[in-house]
Amino acid sequence: MTTRRATVPNEKALESFLAAKRRIDDMLARILTLSDNHFDTDPNAVHWGDVGTLNHYSSLLRQITDIAFSEGEFAK
Repeated sequence: MTTRRATVPNEKALESFLAAKRRIDDMLARILTLSDNHFDTDPNAVHWGDVGTLNHYSSLLRQITDIAFSEGEFAK
């Protein structure tokens, strides 16, 4: 005869989930700080390379938001 424990949240999964969330929160905070500082770019000296870099960052973030919010190619 097998005894089963009552269903409880998987503590290891919860710990891993919260650790991943903290990493994301930390990354978002760093991105916001960088954005507040114009991505370390002098606004009076912006060139097309800066535009390309920022567009690349934007496209990567768009992928994340499209997945998270079921938008773009991930729309349901």
